[in-house]
Amino acid sequence: MRKLAVMIKPASSLCNIRCKYCFYADVTDQRQIKSYGKMKPQVMEKMIDQLLVDLTDEDQLDITFQGGEPTLAGLAFFRAFVSYLAEKNTECVSIHYAIQTNGLLINEQWTRFLKEHDFLVGLSIDGDRSIHDRNRVDPKSKGTYQRVLKTKQLLETYEVPFNVLCVLTNELARYPQKVYQFIQRENIQYIQFIPCLGNLDDSDSVFALTPKRFYHFYHILWNLWQRDFRKGKYRSIKFFDDLIQLFGAQRVTACGLIGQCQPQYVIEANGNVYPCDFYVLDDYLMGNITQQTLRELYKNYVMEHFLTEPKKLSKHCQNCSFLSMCMGGCKRMKHSMYLDQQETYCGYQAFLNSHGADIRQISRAII
Repeated sequence: MRKLAVMIKPASSLCNIRCKYCFYADVTDQRQIKSYGKMKPQVMEKMIDQLLVDLTDEDQLDITFQGGEPTLAGLAFFRAFVSYLAEKNTECVSIHYAIQTNGLLINEQWTRFLKEHDFLVGLSIDGDRSIHDRNRVDPKSKGTYQRVLKTKQLLETYEVPFNVLCVLTNELARYPQKVYQFIQRENIQYIQFIPCLGNLDDSDSVFALTPKRFYHFYHILWNLWQRDFRKGKYRSIKFFDDLIQLFGAQRVTACGLIGQCQPQYVIEANGNVYPCDFYVLDDYLMGNITQQTLRELYKNYVMEHFLTEPKKLSKHCQNCSFLSMCMGGCKRMKHSMYLDQQETYCGYQAFLNSHGADIRQISRAII
């Protein structure tokens, strides 16, 4: 069985909130065209045709909608998408849907649709209310925390599966206890912390996570999480899940975790395809899905270069006892969770030194 995953941006970089740390705004600022607007029906249909052309009934197609804010494409777009895909899926390919959203447009109509078509929802909430409302504001500079929590309650009422996506800024990483209290208070079962990245042009960012703050946050969070685990309460924290799988089954469940880029297919609203969500840049344009299949795009020199680009490891990395299982990690997250600017300290290494034995023990109990 082949498993194909694509990420689609049906509303490009359009968004209805103004996150102060938005990494995609930083990406699009580097492009000649910042936004391609909303995906047109003819692009959507041709894209679906191309996605299905090489798949059979033994294959799986995972589709994630992202932005910007993907719900700005409109519920009518999503209805047309799933309807057209169902019509064209004559080979009975297994289809899985997911959407990452700030939640502001999700109402009962949206929720019924998501439930009917088995969408997994990634709902963005930055843990502590004071930090969320300071950074995730609407166009009138008002915080969005309460509105997002109402969406969370709506998803729970309709039993729509969801996980929480939390951007781990350098500021939020100071308060792991508050974040874990939020997880407990809101009874969150699945959460993923996304490191806030530095700017592509290397200009200073007060929001970007640093390796020392990365370690501080996860060191304390692990102790809080482990205490609940010992009591029989398992909460899925993506980073911990990934490490348990890596230590226990040598299974890689996160792109870049072992220093190897995996081919992603990120499709912009006009059909342009890029190899990674962190690099939706003009220099990384592989082609257009309306003109080429994914198999053809995979053979593009841009993808080949992206996947095989040599990585220069620092002396700190070369002398690390975890080198064989890390290989420098994700290149885009290098200065967020791995090496500091002086390349003398690694947050990931510090975490594994502190908790590697516990991770191995827990992985043996679970896997």
